[in-house]
Amino acid sequence: MKPYPPLGILYLCSHLRQKGFAVEVFDSTFSSYQDLLFLLEHTPPSVLGIYANLMTRSTVVPIIKAAKNTGWRIVVGGPEPGSYIPEYLDAGADVVVIGEGELTLEELLPALRADSALALQRVNGIAFRLPDGNIHITAARAQISNIDLQPWPARETIDIDQYIRTWRAHHGQGSVSLITARGCAYRCRWCSHQVFGKTHRRRKPASVASELEWLLQRYAPDMAWFADDVFTIHHGWLAEYAALVKDRSLLLPFECITRADRLNEKVVDMLAQLRCFRVWIGSESGSQRILDAMERGVTVEQVQHAVDLCKSRGIQTGMFLMWGYPGEDLNDILATVEHVKSSDPDVFFTTVAYPIKGTPYFDEVAAGLTTSTPWEQGSDRDYRVRGRHSRRFFQFADELLRSEVELSRLQKQTEAAGIGDLQARIATAREGLRLSYAETEA
Repeated sequence: MKPYPPLGILYLCSHLRQKGFAVEVFDSTFSSYQDLLFLLEHTPPSVLGIYANLMTRSTVVPIIKAAKNTGWRIVVGGPEPGSYIPEYLDAGADVVVIGEGELTLEELLPALRADSALALQRVNGIAFRLPDGNIHITAARAQISNIDLQPWPARETIDIDQYIRTWRAHHGQGSVSLITARGCAYRCRWCSHQVFGKTHRRRKPASVASELEWLLQRYAPDMAWFADDVFTIHHGWLAEYAALVKDRSLLLPFECITRADRLNEKVVDMLAQLRCFRVWIGSESGSQRILDAMERGVTVEQVQHAVDLCKSRGIQTGMFLMWGYPGEDLNDILATVEHVKSSDPDVFFTTVAYPIKGTPYFDEVAAGLTTSTPWEQGSDRDYRVRGRHSRRFFQFADELLRSEVELSRLQKQTEAAGIGDLQARIATAREGLRLSYAETEA
């Protein structure tokens, strides 16, 4: 129950409205599939744009089919469709948007109105079927060079207050989200750059400060989420933004994601002064060998130092971890356990590496991928990677990690109960890891 509004869709809406198009947003967060069907059936059909990502395919495909049956033209975009163009077109989409959507949609909507394949061919950044059934992919769309020229997200088209009420009901504080930049210039092999490419384009600090001020005045939130890929990437930008926020009395508690190599004492001091209460760090592994294979560009020591810096300034830390990257062995698992015990972040999450189509990691393991789930019902997370350790192995890895960290924390207390039980769980997990180590995905 920590919902945030679909800022990407709201950016598209505000851009198109600024260009004179009539655009409405159906926000599925607090609506049902039946609500959407009713709208599609009782509204004169026009163009329906649908955002699709890794986890929403099984929901998006039925929406495409339902909209198609009621006469709508379907445009799909977002991180996934550009990697599955034939599949989305076969599911009923008329056009797949590849990359950023604002400028593409501005040209695409008149082309769809013209109902001409020739008109569509003049629109960069799309894919569609020609009358003969062949797929035509137009030239790539250039990224928007100055994102400060883009209007703020059209938040007033949806019920932001309901998001804030939901946060307050479940967590005691209402939260809003905003974006200060687009894209990530780093090249981690498992990460998708489908929409924004390997770019990093920042808004001016004054624009972000003004948006934050408007959010405070309009919605009176208790906290904020900066939804950038790497919030502290540009230290000069952060210093200028911090000065503006303090001068304009816009301090609001917030959390953000960043990289360990983009944190130092000066940056963490600025975050603390800005009232940042939590920083999320992509640690991924405690094995330097695996980090290098991922092309993460950070060291284990940098992650541990970044966590220590944040703790020393009273900032909570969250850590993301990934099991199962190619080449990982039992020693790498144990190194990750020791790494998390040593760092002791406030919270950590694990996932098993999954190959996202369009990434170097996917290409690396593509020959050994299998799945029994029909494409329209699943996601890239359903792939089994031949030769990887069994799912049972990673369950033991999770149990060992959680228990070892919990034991380490208890041992730091003067009187700690439950140590014996934890030690037994650790022994079971270690033995399970050892016995299941030879098990691999078929």
